[in-house]
Amino acid sequence: MNIGIAIKQLRKQKKLSQAELAEQSGLTQTALSQIENGSRRPNVESMKKLTDYFNIPEIVIYLLATESNDVPDEKKEMFEKVFPNLRNMIIGLLEPDDLQAQ
Repeated sequence: MNIGIAIKQLRKQKKLSQAELAEQSGLTQTALSQIENGSRRPNVESMKKLTDYFNIPEIVIYLLATESNDVPDEKKEMFEKVFPNLRNMIIGLLEPDDLQAQ
């Protein structure tokens, strides 16, 4: 599971730089950078700031963060067929105008 990639994807969907998202969500740019590059997992407070900023439930980040190696071997084939479409559908539902700061 790569939460950093999911957060980066949401940030890019909203067309924000790391500095802009950090400032607007209340994180430091260093913390956001570490989360996005995978050297740090977001703590509960950081995750809350991000989900509040993007106005999405936390599960959306976890869904976007799911990778093939998170799935049992017997389910990988189905995951690889279905999940790219599901990920695209989720991102499509989160158009930039829908990702509103509160």
